[in-house]
Amino acid sequence: MLAIGKSTTTAHRRYVVRTMSFMGVYVLLNVGAIFGVFDAIRGTPAAWVFAAAVSAPILGQIWATLSLMRDSDEFMRALTAKQFIIAAGVAMGVFSAWGFAESYADAPHAPGWFVYVLFWAAFGLISPFIRTTR
Repeated sequence: MLAIGKSTTTAHRRYVVRTMSFMGVYVLLNVGAIFGVFDAIRGTPAAWVFAAAVSAPILGQIWATLSLMRDSDEFMRALTAKQFIIAAGVAMGVFSAWGFAESYADAPHAPGWFVYVLFWAAFGLISPFIRTTR
């Protein structure tokens, strides 16, 4: 989905630009947090604002994907939607199983934001195998 050199449609080019823009902001905020730029606000109401600010690009990137589906032709819309739905199901299933492992088997805690990473990993792994809308 993010093959810049193969962006042949306007919808796909817009998707690439939107995704790069949203993920650029996401990376900048997280790199700042990793290097301690926001350490002074931990435990304060401003930390909630920062958490929302880091989450906003994720919502934006999901919107970019949904916009790609909306603006694509009928086949690509159906294919991407199928891949999206299956990846979401896999991510929710795996994350739920891990949650039960945390509760009952003392597995190490996985932060909730990891479900987003898991979703895109699942999307990348299943997409080459889902090439039909049936």
